[in-house]
Amino acid sequence: MLDLDKIRNEVERRCHDLLSLQQADGSFRFCFENPVTTDAYLLVLLVLWEWNDKPLKRKLAERILSKQELDGTWKVYPDEKEGNLSVTIEAYVALCYAGYHNIDSPRMKMAKEFILHQGGLKKASFLTRAFLSVNGIIPWPSIPFDPGLLIDSPSLSPIQFYDMSSYARAHFVPMIAAMRNDFFVFHPCSQQLSALTGDRNHEYYWPELENDSVIRFFSGLEEPSDSVHKKLERYMLDRIEKDGTLLSYASSTFYMIYGLLSLGYPKHSQIILQAIQGIISLLCNNGTHFFVQNSPSAVWDTSLLLYSLIEAGISPANHHIQKGVHFLLEQQHTKKGDWQVHCKETAPGGWGFSEINSIHPDTDDTQAALRSVSIQAAFSPLSFHSWQKGITWLLAMQNDDGGWPAFEKNTNKEWLGLLPVKNASDALIDPSNPDITGRVLEFLGSYTTLTIKDPAVSRAVNWLKSHQESDGSWYGRWGVCYIYGTWAAVTGLASVGIQVNRDKCLKKAARWLESIQNTDGSWGESCYSDEAKRYVPLGYGTVVQTAWAIDALTSISPQPTTAIANGVNYLLSSYHDASALNYPTGSALPGFFYVLYHSYSRIWPLNALSHVFRKFFQSK
Repeated sequence: MLDLDKIRNEVERRCHDLLSLQQADGSFRFCFENPVTTDAYLLVLLVLWEWNDKPLKRKLAERILSKQELDGTWKVYPDEKEGNLSVTIEAYVALCYAGYHNIDSPRMKMAKEFILHQGGLKKASFLTRAFLSVNGIIPWPSIPFDPGLLIDSPSLSPIQFYDMSSYARAHFVPMIAAMRNDFFVFHPCSQQLSALTGDRNHEYYWPELENDSVIRFFSGLEEPSDSVHKKLERYMLDRIEKDGTLLSYASSTFYMIYGLLSLGYPKHSQIILQAIQGIISLLCNNGTHFFVQNSPSAVWDTSLLLYSLIEAGISPANHHIQKGVHFLLEQQHTKKGDWQVHCKETAPGGWGFSEINSIHPDTDDTQAALRSVSIQAAFSPLSFHSWQKGITWLLAMQNDDGGWPAFEKNTNKEWLGLLPVKNASDALIDPSNPDITGRVLEFLGSYTTLTIKDPAVSRAVNWLKSHQESDGSWYGRWGVCYIYGTWAAVTGLASVGIQVNRDKCLKKAARWLESIQNTDGSWGESCYSDEAKRYVPLGYGTVVQTAWAIDALTSISPQPTTAIANGVNYLLSSYHDASALNYPTGSALPGFFYVLYHSYSRIWPLNALSHVFRKFFQSK
């Protein structure tokens, strides 16, 4: 069933290859590849600012064109049923602005027809419509209340600014500034593009904000104070990272530029130019094209790779591991961020996704970084001090319901997710997630002395069990999707001593994973699961999702099973085509933003194979 020598040799080969990729500073750096949205954003900025870098503009245009389908549309994942309206609009607008491609070419005409057929610009996502409004292509909404109420809501208001997720705040604040000033930057293409409205007799572009219930709610609040202008400005300025970006995101930085302009900042002021340069600094080359990462993943990739190498048997004393841990220690946050609003007594100690990030840590990156730091903590005072701060911060972020969110504690008011905004439950709130809760639990069970008797662990276990789907799976918020969530939940529960022979949740999960395995031994799930909120098979396997499934089954199986053996043989096969290696497995906004982590096909198969070897062979 399982070939010991093949597994051992493959683990050793993968370790050797990974160690050779380490950078001089100890980090591991891979591309964080997302749809063309961020490329379009930057290309528009470079055109509007008449940026003196024609090769860069051309490279961005070429990458956007390379992603266009034969029917003229753009997609956000390969098997999307038809073109994605929002991303097609963004790409079409950017190419029109750039002028590097004939807007009357057959494919561009097909893109235009698709946009009109889908209902036009008004049917785009909230973020895309904001992109159109800041560029004067569609109007800002005419609403009988000041959107500044969101940042200036009175203390007795049922909605508070910090009830929203950090992601929403980072994007909404610049939008509010531009919206309340009816601000946009004009380009000659704007008027031409505004014709893509669809039904000209219906001109409502912002149904969420023009909804009667929303109007009544906001109109009943006090008028914003005279300080709203300063509050909006201060919020943005206080969250600019050293590279000029807003919280290290390309997308929020794009809107910040327009927000600051609307508040009176000159177009060529230093802060605006630094912001554009900051987005440019996020460029990455995937070997074929340059594209704009929404946020580089150096801390995330380094944390996961070090963890996988150690799990594979590389000694913590190895100089590569030492260098990597040193890099992570330097990235631990020392300043308070927005998370302190709900955790006032907690000291900084988390990690963020990128090394740019200094005030916006998250629980997933923190648990990932702590894995390698934990190994060093036993014999290094510096690592032990870092570990203590990290553990304290991570435990403090546990929601009152027992699960863990991504960024901030208790920004999980469910009614906010019911507001008439598409993806409100994904973007406006930051609730407990099975994937993050499972990963934190797996860390606590494997790397600390906490047990099921500890209140934090017990509450997390209870929360996970209560959020299992009826088929035995768990939904994964930040990965694709049910395979990801199930892997995280199962390994988390197993790490704190929940045994499959005594636990019906784990039995159901195992049966579900085995039931969706492909005949070639692989597992594969479509990004469409994320939109449908149910498991949707991809039709073929991916190496990353196969590795997650194997790892989950290994964690709860006392002996190798046929499903595990077939999955391992799939990973050990000498050839995997591009579709198996390059399918997006990260999720940010359902139906709009998916991620191809270039590190994942290296990390997770190594992790799965190492765990199979260690449990079924090394322990004998």
